Amino acid sequence: MKKSIFNTIKHIEQAASPKKTTITADMNITERHQAILQKLQESGRVDIIELSDSLQVSGVTIRKDLKLLEEKKLLFRTKGGGSIQNPYANEKPLNEKELIHAEEKKKIAKAALPFIDQTDSIIIGSGTTVFELARILHPSRHLTVITPALKIALELCNRQHIEVLQMGGLIHQNSSSAAGSFAEKLLDEISCGILFLGVDGIDPDFGLSITNLAEASLNKKMIHIAQKVVILADSSKFGRRGIGRIGNLDLIHYIITDKHAPKDLISQMEEKGVQVIIAD
Repeated sequence: MKKSIFNTIKHIEQAASPKKTTITADMNITERHQAILQKLQESGRVDIIELSDSLQVSGVTIRKDLKLLEEKKLLFRTKGGGSIQNPYANEKPLNEKELIHAEEKKKIAKAALPFIDQTDSIIIGSGTTVFELARILHPSRHLTVITPALKIALELCNRQHIEVLQMGGLIHQNSSSAAGSFAEKLLDEISCGILFLGVDGIDPDFGLSITNLAEASLNKKMIHIAQKVVILADSSKFGRRGIGRIGNLDLIHYIITDKHAPKDLISQMEEKGVQVIIAD
């Protein structure tokens, strides 16, 4: 996707004269597309209203431009604009997801560790970023860890000072995690200090989401019983949506992410009362 955009921009720049785009009321379609793709290259996303103002054309015209560029596979249309990344998250096997943004996930997990000193019970959901937290978790005092994820339970079951409460139910193959009514019934009987949750999508309007409907229901229940909710998500999850909606952003307290998270989306999260922590 990025390579196609850069090649298209280069081709347009070579054909256009002068080389530098001048914004005028009578810009032709090639010049507008050049400006849109340049903005997309710089920030990774574009906004219809901003483009309409800067290019001095109607929102209807910008929408037609974005549709044409999407048909050429140069961007993905989103609500109110366009993105260099597909805004809809696709489910991937756990072993494949582990390789994506691996270093960022390790930094995010490390930044989450100080929260654990504040409680004696935590829930760790499923996913590769929260698994990194389990991997480095070595508490100096007793800690109860509740988890639906088999891999996390196996990682922690012989760890000193840790007692694991494994949630049961139907195991979802791609995540190796329990979901469904059996897992949710266990949560009716307990309370928990902090929930560490991984997600596939963080969108200011759609909220939190994942790519599996059954696990979305379980995540809602885990949020309900936790006193504090901390989302661990790398920057690729921002502005994306999974099929399974978990809930609005006002359900959570913290998001820990990496330095590449979009600044405009971070501002929108903070306006909704969510504290965003950048792991470095």
